[in-house]
Amino acid sequence: MVKEKTAEEIKQIWQQYFAAKDTVYAVIPEEKFDLIWNRAQSCPTFLCALPRREGYEFFVGQWAGTELHFTALINIQTRGEAAASQLILYHYPELKEEKGIVLMTAEMDSTFLNVAEAQCIANQVQLFYATDRKETYGLVETFNFRPSEFKYMSVIAELEQSGLGAELRCAQNQDKT
Repeated sequence: MVKEKTAEEIKQIWQQYFAAKDTVYAVIPEEKFDLIWNRAQSCPTFLCALPRREGYEFFVGQWAGTELHFTALINIQTRGEAAASQLILYHYPELKEEKGIVLMTAEMDSTFLNVAEAQCIANQVQLFYATDRKETYGLVETFNFRPSEFKYMSVIAELEQSGLGAELRCAQNQDKT
């Protein structure tokens, strides 16, 4: 159905379809997806920090094919292998070669995350895997290859420097009043 459409038309259709839904979605340019994908092959696991009213909650991201599963670290620590994913990002690379785009959507457990929180986690995939900054991607490499050297606070510092969690933190502070 979309074979006759341009990448821009497909992007508009994707955005219009998901705009009315309570979920996370994106249209990822081929070059950015290729960078993320290549890095994910050697570093399939990483930690994201989600701003909460009192500090941060960590989520572990684990690639399984073109799916990226996120589970709260506390759930992994308490449930181990039985810990369920709270967020799954589905990447559809079928249009990558011909149209230069990869479509992404998500499935989330709304008892753990709202859309803004899920979006914050999804944005961190780009922050850490698609960065040009060696120091930022270096955190992913350290987590995968030298876990004993990994510093959780480095993830928080990078997130705060990027400004990604700022809107979330503001919304949570407004909820308190």
